[in-house]
Amino acid sequence: MAHVAQWKKETVAELQDVIKNSQTVALVAINGIPAPQMQKMRSDLRSKARLRVAKNRLIKIALDSSKDEKESVDGLVDYIGQQQLAIVGTDMNAFSFFKEMERSKTKAPARGGETAPEDIVVKAGPTSFKPGPIVGEFGKVGIPAAIEGGKIVIKKDKTVVKAGEKIPRDLAQMLAKLEIFPITVGLDVIAAYEDGTVFDKSVLAVDEEAYLSNVKAASGSAFNLAMFIGYVSDLTIEPLIAKAASEALNLAVNAAVPTSESIEALIAKAQREMMALASLAPEALDDELKEALSSTPQNPPDAGAGGDGGAEEKKEEPEEEEEVSEEDAAAGLGALFG
Repeated sequence: MAHVAQWKKETVAELQDVIKNSQTVALVAINGIPAPQMQKMRSDLRSKARLRVAKNRLIKIALDSSKDEKESVDGLVDYIGQQQLAIVGTDMNAFSFFKEMERSKTKAPARGGETAPEDIVVKAGPTSFKPGPIVGEFGKVGIPAAIEGGKIVIKKDKTVVKAGEKIPRDLAQMLAKLEIFPITVGLDVIAAYEDGTVFDKSVLAVDEEAYLSNVKAASGSAFNLAMFIGYVSDLTIEPLIAKAASEALNLAVNAAVPTSESIEALIAKAQREMMALASLAPEALDDELKEALSSTPQNPPDAGAGGDGGAEEKKEEPEEEEEVSEEDAAAGLGALFG
């Protein structure tokens, strides 16, 4: 039987302890993070999480041997690749932890050899450099520079590296002098485990604005559906009663049923119909009716007596949409169909 170094056993034991005693267990990539930034990240995480860096093979062993205590935690093994990894254990939920890690990322200067995460553009404009040999150095790396007014000026915008390309070392030095920091430094969450489920990075990266917008849209659609089918709830009872009252009034007017609510609309309807009919035979009218007709706007016979039976409808000004929180929108959905 091959001898296993004691330090490897101790490392696996530490990893198992992190896995066992954490609500959320995450695999994070630490490739290319300089030592000073790594130490700062450890310090910043100390009150929120436990981070253990180890060889990928030892991380795999720790995950495999922990599956009896945490069901399906070994599913994280599928995310172990060639990048250098660490395990982080925290009592934050997986989504909050991911958000925290994204927020903690910072920009850093390139050292040369890194892959550009996005197009690197040098913007036109003056620099802080005085005329000198540096003008030629800019030219060597493809940055169009010239001397104007006693200062070195970048003549035009220039994309010096496209996304996915390697950043040359000499260009990286010039970018640093221009205080252009193209590299994002931070713990990159690859996947996270919580309560029997492994979440891929793509699932954890929730667009909160889009999510809240979808919740609001769902709440509005649910309200419209409830109104359409006459579903009674705390949120729909008042508009349903108002709708029923309006429809009852229209029916009473169309059916010529006099009530305390419909009598005024019925009289107004009769008045309009009388004046419309009188306008068709003005020669048969007496002086009083002619005078009334001349002061009345001429409408077609059926004006105002359509499907609404002459009942006037108020056009309401659209209300400003009130800002709804994610919790309120979700509560609204529950109240509709709870």
